[in-house]
Amino acid sequence: MQTDDDDDDDDDSHHSHSHSPNDLVKTSGSFCVLVGVTGSVAALKLPLLVSELLQLPGVDVRVVTTEHAQHFYNPEEVSVKVYSDKDEWEMWSERSDPVLHIELRRWADLLIIAPLDANTLGKIANGICDNLLTCVVRAWDTSRPLLFCPAMNTSMWQHPITAQQVHRLKEFGYVEIPCIAKKLVCGDKGKGAMAEVSTIITVIKQYLQQTSEPSPQT
Repeated sequence: MQTDDDDDDDDDSHHSHSHSPNDLVKTSGSFCVLVGVTGSVAALKLPLLVSELLQLPGVDVRVVTTEHAQHFYNPEEVSVKVYSDKDEWEMWSERSDPVLHIELRRWADLLIIAPLDANTLGKIANGICDNLLTCVVRAWDTSRPLLFCPAMNTSMWQHPITAQQVHRLKEFGYVEIPCIAKKLVCGDKGKGAMAEVSTIITVIKQYLQQTSEPSPQT
């Protein structure tokens, strides 16, 4: 019954090799951190977050961006591979090809969404998966840590649905790195700014220590 696939075997190996996510090969002993970035102004901190993560011993980093997040950072300043929706569709053209959101989910030991904007918060809380990042989240292995850093305007943060949606994510087993109060880029002063990069790094370090403790390298 698989004849349609079998006929294409000769050029299949060729074809899938050119599309395989070679960048997602795990190195032995590395701790793989996938950074999700969404369309909040705090996305401008992505280059700093990535460079700080890369300074942690044994940490390997990749980024998944939403389209709107790309307005806020310069990809030239991000020193690791950044995947977008376009990559998911370019990689897959037939049944034998890898599905990028599944490959990313397999690769990552930890997923951190920083910043998590109001729109993507609402999507994740309701199980919507209409882009690469939300597909990774929907397919996520919940035995692995998923951390999220909300970031939005104070008025959006104070909307009653926000607390419900944050609570929903926590019910899924995801871990909130709470937003902070400061003068926001829009000029408003109040809660809604993404946690400081140093705070995010401190939280990730705790997970890194947990995994490295049981299996000392000899």
